[in-house]
Amino acid sequence: MSTKNLVIAFGGVSPEHEVSVLSAMQAISSMQGSGYNLVPLYITKSGKWLTGETLLDLENYKDLSKLEEVAIRCAFVKDEIGRTHLKQQDSSGLFSKPKSFAVYAVVCAFHGSGGENGSFQGICDFYNVPYTGSDVLSSSLGMNKVKAKQICVANNIPVTDSLDFYESNWETDQATILKEAEMIGYPLIVKPCSLGSSIGVAKANTKEELIDSIEMAFRYDAHLLVEEAVNPLMEINCSVLGTAEECRASVCEKPVGSSETLSFVDKYQSGEGVEKGMASADRVIPADISPELTEEIREMSIHIFKTFGAGGVARLDFLVNKDSNKVYFNEINTIPGSFSFYLWEKSDISFRQLMEELIDIAIKSHQQKNGRVQSYETNLLNEKAAKGIKGLKGLKK
Repeated sequence: MSTKNLVIAFGGVSPEHEVSVLSAMQAISSMQGSGYNLVPLYITKSGKWLTGETLLDLENYKDLSKLEEVAIRCAFVKDEIGRTHLKQQDSSGLFSKPKSFAVYAVVCAFHGSGGENGSFQGICDFYNVPYTGSDVLSSSLGMNKVKAKQICVANNIPVTDSLDFYESNWETDQATILKEAEMIGYPLIVKPCSLGSSIGVAKANTKEELIDSIEMAFRYDAHLLVEEAVNPLMEINCSVLGTAEECRASVCEKPVGSSETLSFVDKYQSGEGVEKGMASADRVIPADISPELTEEIREMSIHIFKTFGAGGVARLDFLVNKDSNKVYFNEINTIPGSFSFYLWEKSDISFRQLMEELIDIAIKSHQQKNGRVQSYETNLLNEKAAKGIKGLKGLKK
């Protein structure tokens, strides 16, 4: 039996590029000795597609410029019978052929706008290859914090009060936006609409801080969200694994940060070490909350996962008022940092088992999709049919 080529795709044009590299290296480490041939697909910050064994070692990412020089350009291509390959675009020797890997499945390890938002998933759909995680629609909805909140409101899932606006609105009607924001009441949380890892997120207690936070957030996104701050705040997260038809929830976690609102540093540069990615953050697992609150959050996590039509593994983040235990949806991460393996380890599923289940889900979803009718057998372009289409006469020479 031939070895199956498992493509690990990561990097991307995103402020969360480095976080994606960490998650990918963790996934690769967990899959060593699994029987798959692990093929890295690294997308640089400028959008180049690269592969090669040098990309399998985290140490080599300390100098990204040098890494680009030694890695090999690649692309998806179709062979003569329609199978998708990841093909190297050059070779390492004068007389050697570029390698080509028939793709069994793709593990998506992107974070942020350059791949977690459905764009890379669309490429996989176009080339008809199985991929882990949510599909194009679920990924794009999950990445857009405004649309995500709107979907939750429509499905009676509690969210905090908020308003959203674009940079063009801010330039022309700043006074109205500030007035509407202050009607929600300080403190306020300012967020880029389509970003994660707490990048660009700030808490504002005054009008001056609000203006500064908005101006800073516009560096990352042209669409912003200003939300009511939950006070006193406790953050609780839960992961969900499976499909929109059948899924299960992990134990809950309570992240611990240097301030009420978790920062990028709290998430990735604290705890045991940067190389552990999201798994290095300080947290309490299982969360030290009541059994009733735990079950409420786990049930709500499954409900949201299904509502978004998500797939694979996702992490649901919630805001909880410490005094009232009122729970609010914060966001869904369709490709969570470190694949949330630390939550599943506490749920008696190893990182290897988690990755294997993600691949199995990807293969089964792909098979189900390809089992449907893919084309409609009619020749709309034959002469008889074409006579009924207006405007075609103008195309004749």
